[in-house]
Amino acid sequence: MEETKFERIGSHSHITGLGLEGRKAKFVGDGLVGQTEAREAAGIIVDMVKKGRFAGRAILLAGPPGTGKTAIAVGIAKELGRDVPFVSISGSEIYSAEMKKTEFLMQALRKAIGVRIHEMRKIYEGEVTTLDIQTVPHPYNPYQQVPKSATLGLKTKDEEKQFRVDETFAQYLIQQNVEVGDVIQIDADSGRIVKLGKTKEALKKESMDLHVKDTVELPEGSIVKEKEFVYVLSLHDLDAATSRRGSFFSLFFGGKEEITNETRQEVDEMVKKWVDEGRAEIIPGVLFIDEVHMLDIEAFAFLNRAMESDLAPIIILASNRGMAKIRGTDINSPHGVPLDFIDRLLIITTKPYNRDEIKKILEIRLKEEKVQMEEDALEYLTEIGVKASLRYAVQLIAPASNIASYHKRKKITREDIEEAEKLFVDVKKSMKYLKEYEEMMLG
Repeated sequence: MEETKFERIGSHSHITGLGLEGRKAKFVGDGLVGQTEAREAAGIIVDMVKKGRFAGRAILLAGPPGTGKTAIAVGIAKELGRDVPFVSISGSEIYSAEMKKTEFLMQALRKAIGVRIHEMRKIYEGEVTTLDIQTVPHPYNPYQQVPKSATLGLKTKDEEKQFRVDETFAQYLIQQNVEVGDVIQIDADSGRIVKLGKTKEALKKESMDLHVKDTVELPEGSIVKEKEFVYVLSLHDLDAATSRRGSFFSLFFGGKEEITNETRQEVDEMVKKWVDEGRAEIIPGVLFIDEVHMLDIEAFAFLNRAMESDLAPIIILASNRGMAKIRGTDINSPHGVPLDFIDRLLIITTKPYNRDEIKKILEIRLKEEKVQMEEDALEYLTEIGVKASLRYAVQLIAPASNIASYHKRKKITREDIEEAEKLFVDVKKSMKYLKEYEEMMLG
C-alpha cells in the first residue's frame, strides 16, 4: 500500500505565547498579530497567576467574532508553561452532552488541572528523524481519513533506529503534534509520549523565527534505556481510571460515565500523597469557555463555587454579545452573564483587525499549513478578509491549495482563490442568495 504523509494543522497550532517583550506586545510575536492592548492585559494576568494573586477571579474576553479571543486564551496557557493543560469547551456543549450540566462542567474543570508524575520506566528516547503516518478511510465515513499505522525513526548521538507502530500509537503521535526534529520520550509499557523540545540543528533546518520552542541537546547512548519518565495526566484522567479499573491503562479505553464524589476525593488524597512524597506536582491549567452567554443560571452558580476551590484552573470566558438575557431567567445583563459573576471578572476587549494585521495573519497561516501563494493572490485574499471576514479568508486557503494542486501549480494563484470563492461563499453572499430565492425555499 502506498504510504502517505498525514499532517494535522490546528486552528491555533502556531501560537507559542503572547508575543510580549517585557510588558509590551510586539506587532507580531509567538504566532499572534495585533491586539496589542489585549495581549498586554493578558500578560499582566499571567504575571498575577505566577505570583499566586489570581485566586477567586476569572477572565472575560469580549469582542466581535474572529478577533482572536481563543488565540489569546491559548497564548495565556502557553506563557504559563509547556505542560499547562488547555481545555476548550463551548457554552452550548453542556446541553448536548449525555450527562448532567454540573457533571460536564466538573469534568471540564478537572481536565484543566494537570498532575506531573515522575516514575522510573523503560523508555524510548531520541530525536524524530522520520515520521510517516499511513491513513485509511474512516469505517463509518469514507470521506474522512484516519491513521492506520506509522513509521517512526529515532536517533541519539550513538544510535539510529526505525519502528513500525500501530493505529493507536499513530493517533497518540497526531494528538501530541509530534514532528521531525522533536526530541521525544515514549513509555515502553503504556505508549505515553512526552515532547522534550527541538534540537538546535532541527530549528536551523526549519529556519522558523515565528516558532519559539524549547531547545534540547540530542540524547546520548542507546535509544532504549531505564530513565525517569515524566508525564502529565489530568485529574479527570485519574478520576476515570480509578472509577473504571483503578489502573492508568484504563485511560485509553474511553467512557462517558459520571464519576462519584467519593472517587474524586480518593484521587485528590492520592495526588496529595504523591506531592508530599515528591513524586508529583500539580499544574493548574486553563479552562476556556466560548459562547459564555449560552450558560444558564445554574451553570454560573456552579462556576462561582468552583472558583473558590483550592484546586481550580484559570477560567477564561469569551463572548461576542452585548446585552443579552441570562439563560433560564428574564433578566438582561452584559454579555448574558449575571452581575454578581461579572464582579469577579477581569474583562479584556478585542477589536477587529485592520488590513495589515489580516495580511500578516494570512502569511502565518500559509506558513503553518506549508503552502505557498503568489503575492497578488495574497493581496486579493487579504481584500476578501477585509470585506467578508478573516475566518472566511483563512478557510479559503485549503480549497485554493487543492485547486492549485489539481492544476499542478506549486503556488496558489489569484485564479485559484477566485475559483474557491465561487464554490464556497461567505455568510453575506449566502444570506443574499437565500433572500433572492426565499419564495422557493421551504418555510
